[in-house]
Amino acid sequence: MTTEIEIKPKERLDELHRNGYFIIQNPEKFCFGMDAVLLSGFAKVKKGENVLDLGTGTGILPILLEAKTEGRHFTGLEIQEESSDMAARSVKLNHLEEKIDIITGDIKDASKIFGASSFDVITTNPPYMIGEHGLSSASEAKKVARHEVCCTLDDVLRESAKILRPGGRFYMVHRPFRLAEIMAKMVSYGLEPKRMRLVYPFVDREPNMALLAGIRGGNSRITVEKPLIVYKEQGVYTDEIYELYGY
Repeated sequence: MTTEIEIKPKERLDELHRNGYFIIQNPEKFCFGMDAVLLSGFAKVKKGENVLDLGTGTGILPILLEAKTEGRHFTGLEIQEESSDMAARSVKLNHLEEKIDIITGDIKDASKIFGASSFDVITTNPPYMIGEHGLSSASEAKKVARHEVCCTLDDVLRESAKILRPGGRFYMVHRPFRLAEIMAKMVSYGLEPKRMRLVYPFVDREPNMALLAGIRGGNSRITVEKPLIVYKEQGVYTDEIYELYGY
């Protein structure tokens, strides 16, 4: 399997525990985290739908969603050429060229690249930090992934609203500390919030992730789903987390 696809120095192959798939990553750059896996379980993709992942990184969401759903086609958009290249090689490694496209490009230009009302579903795991807030990573690739350097929340929401068909669904993972801003901006861009689920590291801690779903042009009504708890105890995932990872 690995003899057909180049694995470059410092890259590694990680097993995804879905359909025998693997993903190519470079730990010195940026590796996918639990947030991407949780989003792949929260997002709903129906049979025959076309899905776009904005800021796909190394392609984790398109690959997981292809494994978990009956969607027709999946596309990942990524601005960093090195990450986009790893994603494209992972697609080939798993023989998914007919199901997944990886495009190198800027989220700010997404509606120009793909055209209006061109997708049924959009997923995104965007940078959480505004500008230089939080710890600034020494790696430029990690900094772009974590901080709003190349795109802002407004860019993601504006382009998603243009690209989604009317009634299309938008799924995002973000941080609870920005929830008020996120909700207000989703509404202003016509992506009506419909579902929210908060993720807690332990049952007695504050949430550290928020899973959000919106509908383009939807009516005003949101369902707050039961909390998702990550750990039973230190180092031991809850059954739901093990299930999401496919263990």
